[in-house]
Amino acid sequence: MSYRYMRHLLMFDMPQDTAEDRKQYRQFRKFLLSEGFVMHQYSIYTKLLLNGTAAKAMLSRLEQHKPRSGTVTILPITEKQFAKMIYLTGNKDYSIANSDERLVFLGEDDEM
Repeated sequence: MSYRYMRHLLMFDMPQDTAEDRKQYRQFRKFLLSEGFVMHQYSIYTKLLLNGTAAKAMLSRLEQHKPRSGTVTILPITEKQFAKMIYLTGNKDYSIANSDERLVFLGEDDEM
């Protein structure tokens, strides 16, 4: 696993009292999935990002699609920090969707 990437750890808490609240929740979750976020736990999603520029662009898109109510928190961390996550219970997700192995690079790269 390469450590030049970073992750956005996105946590959100949205009300689901009314039909409109539940609709906003579904729309926000659907947006996260369409942007490549992977569910880590309920209401906690992660996205692997190539670099700081991609992270800023993702923040801009999140700002445009933020829900009207609730709390959304984003913690940018390095891939090295994410790889050091400790699981007290449960199993680590080794799927390709949760690693940098699914990235496709077009063009030449001397360091691959």
